[in-house]
Amino acid sequence: MTEQKEPLWVEKKLVLAIHHMSLVRHGGAFGLRDEGLLESALARPHNLFAYGNPDLCDLAAAYASGIIRNHPFVDGNKRTGFVVAATFLDSNDIELTATEEEVVRATQALAAGEMAEEGYKQWLRDRTQPRPSDAFEKPHEKPVPQKGEPTALRKSSRPRRR
Repeated sequence: MTEQKEPLWVEKKLVLAIHHMSLVRHGGAFGLRDEGLLESALARPHNLFAYGNPDLCDLAAAYASGIIRNHPFVDGNKRTGFVVAATFLDSNDIELTATEEEVVRATQALAAGEMAEEGYKQWLRDRTQPRPSDAFEKPHEKPVPQKGEPTALRKSSRPRRR
């Protein structure tokens, strides 16, 4: 049995920044209603990972559902829950292909209890794909041109003539 690679998690500090930016852009009352509920929501994906065999969409849905249903913020819980889930997927090289309209409908359905977390997981699976490996070049993975090797990106070491 192989161990599952640990994903990149969304830190509490980033969640608070996402929430703040969401309110700045879309309006709403600022404030954390219950820090314990936020911490509980952020612990859900970690627990799922530690005690189960989840895929990244399971973990993203746990973030969204935890924030949306725990309602830790005064306002903006649905927006924050979705953006945290999308940020988690993006950080782990998964592209979300859903339209804005689909996102709004699914997130509102999750919040209203019209869609269970299992349904939201499947909704995410149906609208995600692995990011192409060449979508973002990682500097540490790019081969370094050797001296004398032609490349369009390498600056000449000779002084420029005027």
